[in-house]
Parts: sequence; structure tokens; C-alpha cells
Amino acid sequence: MTLPDGDTLIGKTLVRALAVATPGAPVYTVTGRDYAFITRDAYAKHPEFAATRGRYLLEPSARNTAPAVIAAALKIQARHGDDALMLVLASDHLIRDVDAFKEAVARAATLAANGYLTTFGVVPTRAETGYGYVERGAAIGSEGFEVKRFVEKPDQATAARYLESGGFYWNSGMFCFRVGTLIETAAHTCADVLAATRACIDASTDEDSLVFDPERFAQIPEISIDYALMERASHRAVVPASFDWSDIGSWNALSDLVECDEVGNRCLGEAVFVGAARNYVQGGKRIIAAVGVSDLMIIDTEDALLVAHREQSQSVKHVVDALKRSQHSTTELHTTVHRPWGSYTVLEDAPDCKVKRLTVKPGQVLSLQKHYRRSEHWTVVRGTAKVRVGVDEKLLHRNESVYIPMDTLHRLENPTDDDIHLIEVQCGDYFGEDDIVRLEDRYGRC
Repeated sequence: MTLPDGDTLIGKTLVRALAVATPGAPVYTVTGRDYAFITRDAYAKHPEFAATRGRYLLEPSARNTAPAVIAAALKIQARHGDDALMLVLASDHLIRDVDAFKEAVARAATLAANGYLTTFGVVPTRAETGYGYVERGAAIGSEGFEVKRFVEKPDQATAARYLESGGFYWNSGMFCFRVGTLIETAAHTCADVLAATRACIDASTDEDSLVFDPERFAQIPEISIDYALMERASHRAVVPASFDWSDIGSWNALSDLVECDEVGNRCLGEAVFVGAARNYVQGGKRIIAAVGVSDLMIIDTEDALLVAHREQSQSVKHVVDALKRSQHSTTELHTTVHRPWGSYTVLEDAPDCKVKRLTVKPGQVLSLQKHYRRSEHWTVVRGTAKVRVGVDEKLLHRNESVYIPMDTLHRLENPTDDDIHLIEVQCGDYFGEDDIVRLEDRYGRC
């Protein structure tokens, strides 16, 4: 998601990683298989990152953070040895004070090099019930403290008590490990996760990116790194983080990035406030009017409209859970869907037709495919496209069209150095993505 300053959270995380990494050291990204190309696009906006430093571990499904971290550790161990230091960063954190971040990482690296499994504890500024906490123990020199215990998200009274005591930190979910220590500890605390992850890596393809074998990956226990490792280990440390930190896990947290007016309203997009206060509005193509309301979040996207009280921002996950139970399509696909070759946006989805706007990136090509239940019309609105219909190939320029009958092989390619845009009109009785028969595909989707 693009932030108010035009960058993304993962782009900012990359910049922080580069600020503390050894020059030339690799950056490992563990993400969903379908997000690899989006991640690369986000990184490409930062010229200080050489693409050759990128390593990708691509998951076919979500198995929580323990398999992700342990898989990265095994790959780093194989390439760099037991003494390599590994910094684990979540991609959805916002940290503005990079100098303070670098100082905290230096202290964590010292502890990690001495065998401590090190986490970063954020000094709490309020009695927050949305975060887990870390209680500190005895001091370890000037670098940090032993971890006395991890505690779950507390109720309001308990959070207030933690804040007053001064001995608790927010659990940031960022870690620093010596790779050999991490893997040795995992062998004792979560041997099943370690063994299953190792077996999955051995069975997976490893070229520019490691694509996990789907069947083996599904056999790895789904568990967080906190539960699997940190809460069970004995040699643990916490570094108090003096830097500013926000876990952008809610619309409330995102709204804090936007300046407010004199009565506390914040807005991204076009909005009109009348007798309204302390609201956050994020709009898209439409103007949003908030009249006589207070303390609301109004989020309007192409996919859905959210209206919620600010104090209920953590409850949005219950909406997602309800949509998943009803198998609603919005939990799987957005109106705009990203693909390795570019993206498409659904403009209309009706029983008798479906209309999309396709954007194909330079040098990219869609699969050679056909459909049994729909025909298609392509019209170029920007750039020059190379199309194949049956055995015929030709170039289509702006304002030119081509018709693709049912059960006909076809392919679309961008042979130019600029994005091309097309309008695709589908006619038939079914328009699902599963009515795609791929015969050739550059991205391994056949």
C-alpha cells in the first residue's frame, strides 16, 4: 500500500535493512509466492538496492513466522556459516528515527554474537492492549536485559500496570540471531518445525528464488517464532528500542501518518467534513462527506467500504473472518489483481460479460492460453502490443482491436520499453480465472 509520502512500508523496511547490513550482504525476503513480483517492483524504486543482493523464499501458503524465519536461517547457514548474524524485520513496521534504529541493532548484534536470542522491546508510550509485551530481567552489560517472560496482549488494567512498572516493553516482532544458535535452539524447542522445514527446502526448486514445494510446505506446523522458539528458549535477551515505532496493523495506526485539521479530522483523498470531528477518511475515486459524526474511520476502496469506530480498529479482523467463513471472493482477489506480467482491474463483472483494464509491463508476456466458456476482445488504449490469435501474430497500436473466439490459443506481449494498457471485454457464460488453460508460461503457472 502506498503511504502518504509515496513510499511503501516494505520499501522503508528495505532501506532500514540496508542501513545496518554489511555492505554487499544479501537481503532475504520471505513472502507469498504470488507477491514475489510485487516485492521486486517495490524494491526497484530504491536504486541504492542492487537486485543481485536479493534472495527470495516464496511460500505457497501461510504457515506463520516460525517456518519463515527457520527457512531463512537454514539458507543463510548453508551459504554463510553458523556465525552469520541474521536480523529479522517485519515488513509492516514504521520507524522514522533510523539513527536510533542503527544504534539498537548494533547492541542487539553484540548480544547475538555472544549467543543470545535477541528481540527488540519498544518502550511503551501508552497502555496498549493490541500488542504483546516482554518483561525484562537482569541487565546484560550496557547492551540490554535478559528476558524474564513474554506475555500475551493484556486487558486495559493490566496494560496500565505494565506501563506504570517500567519493566515491560512492547514485543516488536523484530529479532537478531546468530544463525547457528537459532538452529541449535530450534532443534530443542521445535524439532518438528525444523525437520519439516529442512525437508521442504531439500524438496524445493532453488534458482533465482526458492519456491517451496507445496505439499512439503503444508506439512510444516503452523506456529509463530515466539511460541516455537522465543518463549521456550533459555538464552534470551531484549534490547530496549529508543526509536519511534508503529506496527501498521490497523487503520488507526495508518491515520497517525496523516496531518489533522483543527478538530482532529484526517483525510487522504477528497472529503468534506461538516460538524464532524476526530474522523479518519481515506477515499478513492469518490468524494466522501462526513456530517455530524465523530471518532469514525471511513475507508473507501475499489473493493469495499469500511465504516468503524476508531476504538474498534482491531476488530476489522473479525470482518475478514466472517467473509472467509462465507467464502466471499474479496478474501482472495482484489478488484485490482497483480500478476507477474503486470496487473488487471475489473471494471465490470456481470452475468453476461466481464470488462478488465490490463496493464502489461515492458518485456513481459502473458501465458499462451485458451478458454472454453468465453470469447475476448482486446482494444489497445496505450502503447503497442504484440498479440497472437491462433497461429497469427501481429502488432496492435493504440485504438486497434482484436477478437479472440472461444477455444482459440492466444497470447499478449509487450515488446516495448513502456507499459501498455488494454481494455479486455469477455463474453460468455462463465468468467472465472479457472477457465484458463495454459500451454506455455514464462512464470511456471502451467
